[in-house]
Amino acid sequence: MFVILIFFTVLAQCFNGKEVEVVEEEEVFTEELLLRPLPDRKVLTHFHFEHKAPFHHQHYRLFPKAIHQLVQKFRIREMELSFTQGRWNYERWGGFDPVSSRNVKPPGVELWAVFDVPPNQVDETWKNLTHTLSGLFCASINFLESTTAYSAPVWGFQKISGGLRYGALPREAVCTENITPWLKLLPCRDKAGLASILERPSIYNGFYHSQRLRLISRGFESQEGVKPEIVLQQTLTAVLQSDSQRTMTTNYGKKLQTSWSIRSIFGRKPNDICVLAKSSTIFLELDRGLVYELNKLGVELDTTSADNAAFELTVIPTRVIKEEKSSLNEGSPVVYEFSMDKFSPGKLQDIGLTWKHPIVWACLQAPYHTNRFLMGSGNERGSIAISLRSTHSGMGSRIDNVVDGSKVEVVVFQVVPWYVKVYYHTLQVFIDGQPKMVADVVEKLHVSPSEDKVSTGAMEMILKFPSDANLVVLTMEFDKGFLHIDEYPPDANQGFDIPSAVISFPNSQASITYLKENFTSSPMLQKFKEKSVLLSYTEVLLVPLATPDFSMPYNVITITCTVFALYFGSLLNALRRRVGEEERIFESKDSTKIRLVPLLLQKLFPKLRTHQQQPQSSSPSSLLRSKLIFKVILVAGLAIGWHFYFG
Repeated sequence: MFVILIFFTVLAQCFNGKEVEVVEEEEVFTEELLLRPLPDRKVLTHFHFEHKAPFHHQHYRLFPKAIHQLVQKFRIREMELSFTQGRWNYERWGGFDPVSSRNVKPPGVELWAVFDVPPNQVDETWKNLTHTLSGLFCASINFLESTTAYSAPVWGFQKISGGLRYGALPREAVCTENITPWLKLLPCRDKAGLASILERPSIYNGFYHSQRLRLISRGFESQEGVKPEIVLQQTLTAVLQSDSQRTMTTNYGKKLQTSWSIRSIFGRKPNDICVLAKSSTIFLELDRGLVYELNKLGVELDTTSADNAAFELTVIPTRVIKEEKSSLNEGSPVVYEFSMDKFSPGKLQDIGLTWKHPIVWACLQAPYHTNRFLMGSGNERGSIAISLRSTHSGMGSRIDNVVDGSKVEVVVFQVVPWYVKVYYHTLQVFIDGQPKMVADVVEKLHVSPSEDKVSTGAMEMILKFPSDANLVVLTMEFDKGFLHIDEYPPDANQGFDIPSAVISFPNSQASITYLKENFTSSPMLQKFKEKSVLLSYTEVLLVPLATPDFSMPYNVITITCTVFALYFGSLLNALRRRVGEEERIFESKDSTKIRLVPLLLQKLFPKLRTHQQQPQSSSPSSLLRSKLIFKVILVAGLAIGWHFYFG
């Protein structure tokens, strides 16, 4: 019997071990880091962490349990949440590549989600989701629960049919309280792997950083050829600068680019490899503009050599990945791959780049630079203007599928709060300074007017104008509403924010296709190969509204409270007063006063009392003398009167 029991115990352990191995094979976690030098002596760092797990599993070893509960409870098909500080510089850092198009976000918090629920339950599900995310990431995302803070785009933001909600908080401050929960979703957190180099001061002292969480679930509807799974992508995009800003100067007077390394950027290097990650890789990318300039200098970039005439790498790369020949004249980007598995445990190298030759280049730009600004003055009305400035004549611009004489298609999506009452019928279009008919430029327009204190206003617009246009300007007039005193924020005099507008170019696709011999299983590079619509965000507008004098209510409240206190204090004193008791108190006070006076006189004037006692012995004689004198005077007076009367 004992032998049989041992047999079944060993069999159960083997079965459980086998099951664990299957789960490990189904759950996949990868971590990657992309480094790219920028023309203005800064470095773009892009972290990409990806989790993949089966959809119908209930217990996970690597996938975050909190995210799985979100998907199951709120039936989320797609969701994206971003925390951003700073604004991406499209002119210097580029706008036509997968990183700047997909991972660059507007300042503050941006959240959008697609739900697989009936239409009448979407708003309620959205509210519950905002509260859950607010507690999960220690942020004020719950402010998006109100209908005055989110909108329901139709086709201007994402080409998704139904169940889409979009909201943004431009003024939300981003701090370490937000990135700590974000890092806790990783299997190794920030104790090992690439996340171990994320030092908080180095990130928040940078010029731009955006942490993003993208969730995709496939499993609510069974489709042929689609594997039911949950994909969680965590990305962190930051523009940083080396702590050593020593720029070397050559004999020709030209400044070299700043040399940098991982330690000089983040203040530390990776501690150790995350053993739970399937792959851990670092990529160093040279963009098209830089490769084009290096090719003109005759620099060889196809080999894995760490040294050439233009720069030197501190670590020999594992291999070189190149893009397929493109139709651009700038050249093809080159990616150096450094596999962390090749390094010995505990001895990870500090990857860096040292420049030898001064090089000037420009990043690839989007077809048009987008800007948004306010016009007008005063606290009553104004105008919103959106400008599209062509980059055709500049260095490093690109427009796909556009020939001379054809038209460029641009999609504009803009959300405005209810207190900014936009008059959409005042829309005007100017091309190169000349006014144009709206019907000739605007191909499609969808407007959701705002309702006071109920819902926001949204505008979705498709523009088509000639490809040779250098400047396109859209203007709309608006009135400024009045808020109740309870609706003003603590810093009301600073103004009110209008979220960034989203500008997309459907004819332009931001993607990179690599050579087949360089095929890699990197999830990040696979994502770069997917064709996606080019996106660009405008500035956040600051609208000043009529603000009351908040000191006047304080003064009125203070005076009113003082008057009421005096009135009710006197009234209560009169009602609670006891007359008999007060009389006894006054009598006792008078008696104490009478007794106190002699005591004080006895102590202060003892000599006066002695002098008062001595004349008491001679008092009878003095009285007799006074009486005698009085009688004499009386008799003399009578005599004088008698003499005058009878004389």
